[in-house]
Amino acid sequence: MTIPVSQKAPDPALSGIIKLAIMAVGGQGGGVLTGWVEALARAQGYAVQATSVAGVAQRTGATIYYLEMTPMGAAAPVFSLAPSAGDVDILIAAEMMEAGRAILRGFVTPDRTTLIGSTHRALAVSEKMVPGDGIANEDEVRAAAEVAARRLILADFERVAVSEGSVISASLFGALAGSGALPFPRAAYEDAIRAGGKGVEASLRAFAAGFAAAEAGVEPATHGARTPRPAPRPSGPARALAEWQALEARVAALPQPVQPMALAGLRKVVGFQDTAYGDEYLARLARVQALDSADRDWALTREGAKYIANAMAYDDIIRVAGEKIRPERLARIRAEMGGAEVMHLTEFTHPRAEEVVSLLPAGLGRWIEARPRLFAWIDRRVNKGRRLRTDKVWPFLQLWVLAGLRGWRRRSLRHAEEVAHLDRWLDTALGYAARDYALAVETLKVRRLVKGYSDTHARGLSKFDRVMEGIALVAGREDAADWARRLITAALADEEGAGLDGALMTIRSFATNAA
Repeated sequence: MTIPVSQKAPDPALSGIIKLAIMAVGGQGGGVLTGWVEALARAQGYAVQATSVAGVAQRTGATIYYLEMTPMGAAAPVFSLAPSAGDVDILIAAEMMEAGRAILRGFVTPDRTTLIGSTHRALAVSEKMVPGDGIANEDEVRAAAEVAARRLILADFERVAVSEGSVISASLFGALAGSGALPFPRAAYEDAIRAGGKGVEASLRAFAAGFAAAEAGVEPATHGARTPRPAPRPSGPARALAEWQALEARVAALPQPVQPMALAGLRKVVGFQDTAYGDEYLARLARVQALDSADRDWALTREGAKYIANAMAYDDIIRVAGEKIRPERLARIRAEMGGAEVMHLTEFTHPRAEEVVSLLPAGLGRWIEARPRLFAWIDRRVNKGRRLRTDKVWPFLQLWVLAGLRGWRRRSLRHAEEVAHLDRWLDTALGYAARDYALAVETLKVRRLVKGYSDTHARGLSKFDRVMEGIALVAGREDAADWARRLITAALADEEGAGLDGALMTIRSFATNAA
């Protein structure tokens, strides 16, 4: 007699198999965590199989590590190679959005899954590519996890690990132990770490902290709040420090609501160039303040403090090179790689003729730009992808020399163009202030469209110009500020700018009718 598949009883041999999936991204030690779990289970007399499906590095995709284990018996067990929807006992997500992706794929179910997730964020490329705020909503993931999981453990395991001088794999291993989801004693977990032989003491501290966090259960949501970074302490020659203190005193004389943003902006532009550049920043900000007042809560000056600083600290070759060799960045990468003693670091660059010519003296640069054939000849020779192994002396020196051109920056074509663009934008915004304060504030905010480097900068600049064109068409209307906000929102909504084109068509239609 044939029994329909849906009526067959489940295979009792499968009930003893524990199925654990780990979702992690590059640099989070998912492989190390998998190795510890595998060693732990084998030491406790379990048969184990571990597999992985690699994603793409640099946060465009996660790697799924999958383990199945069962007590060793007379017959060799048959394990699956990958997790299936509705068939995972333990899911460890090394980042908040990985927990969300696990839920979407059906790996987390209320009848069986213990979900252990870290609440910190490592932004995906898809989030960074959005012109505006493309960061996914953490609260939605948290709410879904509370419904989908049989048991939920959430905490910032990245912070837990870093505070103990270790990496997230160790704190997640501790959370797994603290959850009690595996039938192994705590000492066995610690023995697995010791058997690894690398960074043992720091890993054990992070393990203990993760264990304690798991026992606490679900860490309350912070709703996007982050512990503010301590302000860097200025250092340098006595003359430079005296100049900085004089600039700080000028910020302290500003209206109180303006001071925090103005001080942050001052730090940004001085770090970008020098204290003389900071003096220029405060001079521009003083122009804005002269048209503002306390009864408006200094909104115009606060926005000016933010966006003037962003405009002055633009991304050029000099800044990008400096960021790539910054000691803090290299230390962070080394920590993400588990404190590797030997590290190969490859930087990908793709300069265009525009970036190369922009470094030249302003007059010479304009002369070359006015000759398309010469410009195209330069582009054919420089417009190609390059890979620089900055763990080697010569490639590192190339970036070091570029970063050292900060003193030359003010003479360059790029600087002349950026200053001219900044002043035109600021003059336009302040020109609206007397008759339409709200429109002036929104015009300052348009600057948020300009960011990045190379092609990204060019796209942002194109959107900026189109939004400013639209604002000029609605200036004088009672709802001009509302239209400016709509244009900015449309420009930020998508990379191609289809929504912005639609909004501009609407504005042109009623502007034509009014004429």
